[in-house]
Amino acid sequence: MPEQASPPRLLPAGESCVVVDFGEHIDYDINRKVQALRKALEEGAFPGIRELVPTYRSLAIYLDPLKENPRDLQRKIEELLVSLEKEPLRSSQAVDIPVCYGGNYGPDLSFVASSHDLSEEEVIRRHSGREYYCYMLGFTPGFPYLGGMDPSLATPRLSKPRQIIPAGSVGIADRQTGIYPIESPGGWQLIGRTPLTLFDPGKNPPTLLDAGLWIRFVPISSEEYENIARQVTSGTYVLPRRERKEG
Repeated sequence: MPEQASPPRLLPAGESCVVVDFGEHIDYDINRKVQALRKALEEGAFPGIRELVPTYRSLAIYLDPLKENPRDLQRKIEELLVSLEKEPLRSSQAVDIPVCYGGNYGPDLSFVASSHDLSEEEVIRRHSGREYYCYMLGFTPGFPYLGGMDPSLATPRLSKPRQIIPAGSVGIADRQTGIYPIESPGGWQLIGRTPLTLFDPGKNPPTLLDAGLWIRFVPISSEEYENIARQVTSGTYVLPRRERKEG
């Protein structure tokens, strides 16, 4: 018999924040509930809510206590959680992220391949052959925490982190894969790079990706990389999106 899911817990976090905790584990079904509550609050009439911060298993709800009484908000959230349990699963969006693998774009691709007795082509095939679920953003602005990487590609972090990693770099660290949105230090094994801009503070929203999205990496050539990079710079590039049926 599968273990029955425990009900969400509403935890006060000061006078201006309520945290809704959905579970104790990193789990897709738990995170799906986090995203469902987040979407419902974004689409509802809650003028007192200032910010929603989703994590793997919880949603932090920041409010203006002068506009919204925390106790009243907690009651509304409890009612909303009950209604969400009765709603059918929504479709979610999926996006394609172009990636140029290897060479100067992915200097650690050969190491990842040799570590698993695979060819570089096979590493690319396995890495790009799955859809990844974005559980949350963090670490740096717009950094996606992705689930679903082929476990055969799990590779330890670098023993000595790099001081500078180019924005858009795609890396592997143990059982995780992710994309560096901005130039930053880091210790992940770099296997490729996307020409897309994942974080732009001049845009609204400033992040290209979002929690709750499904992501597929699409291999491209260096020529295609440069072509897309020019489109991104000119503002003419359109990120491919599609509906993905839940369940």
